[in-house]
Amino acid sequence: MGQQTEGPDLLPLGDLDPIIHAPARLAILTYLYVVESVDYVFLMRQTGLTWGNLSSHLAKLEEAGYVAVEKEFQGKKPHSMVHLTDRGREAFREYRRSMQQVLNDLPD
Repeated sequence: MGQQTEGPDLLPLGDLDPIIHAPARLAILTYLYVVESVDYVFLMRQTGLTWGNLSSHLAKLEEAGYVAVEKEFQGKKPHSMVHLTDRGREAFREYRRSMQQVLNDLPD
């Protein structure tokens, strides 16, 4: 028989933002939450994601309005900076509150 995926015990998990809940996106937002902005290379090093994976996850976060990517050139080299938007900051705070509630509700 399969695992139970619904029911009263798992209901609070339904309140967690699925865009943020993916481990790679959660890692990205965690770093962005504590800085003003960072470049792709910094995020790659901190998260351990490949260039392609990082770009894919940032695209999803940008589509949700949680991050903004600013592309420019430094000399002849492309340089992309990423920062958390106000919407992304509030979504991350709400995710954190929801996750804390889920954890606090667990029996000892």
